[in-house]
Amino acid sequence: MSRQGGFLPAGALPDTLWPWRKLRLGARSVRDPVMARLPKLSVFDLDYTLWPFWVDTHVDPPCHRSGDGTVRDSRGRTIRLYPDVPEILERLLGLGVPVAAASRTGEIEGANQLLELFDLVRYFVHREIYPGSKVTHFQRLQQKTGVPFSQMIFFDDEKRNIVDVSKLGVTCVHVQNGMNLQTLTQGLETFAKAQVGP
Repeated sequence: MSRQGGFLPAGALPDTLWPWRKLRLGARSVRDPVMARLPKLSVFDLDYTLWPFWVDTHVDPPCHRSGDGTVRDSRGRTIRLYPDVPEILERLLGLGVPVAAASRTGEIEGANQLLELFDLVRYFVHREIYPGSKVTHFQRLQQKTGVPFSQMIFFDDEKRNIVDVSKLGVTCVHVQNGMNLQTLTQGLETFAKAQVGP
């Protein structure tokens, strides 16, 4: 299934404003002026954002890790993340940016199980996984973390969620064809630009 969307082209903003590009998103310096422009919370949808399926319709929980380390559903089908996801989460950890999940899936147990099986739980400081408006997910994240909406960034493949959450003042990034490093970089650039102002 293909997902389409749009962003600022890479390189549209000067590298002097975006030193994480030179850091390749992997290092953190207290003296780095961009640290003040990084989000205080990075939030990810799950389905078609971190993995290429809807957990409530395309896989059959319970899932398990086979002897070779592959994650499989109850029918033995192999389940994978988008390839860049582990590196994306590791880079955000290295930059000191906390990560949360916001998913509307009805398959709450299956989604949480997959985060554990993929060894991603360690990256998430909060998980809001239940049906309903993503506005509710973000209101709860704001209450739990104390992070203002203006200091959050959100990655999601569904335009309706982007529209709803952006009204709160969250920087929202419409994900095309799953999360990748380019989408992360472009999202962080968009966030930093919003902090500087027009």
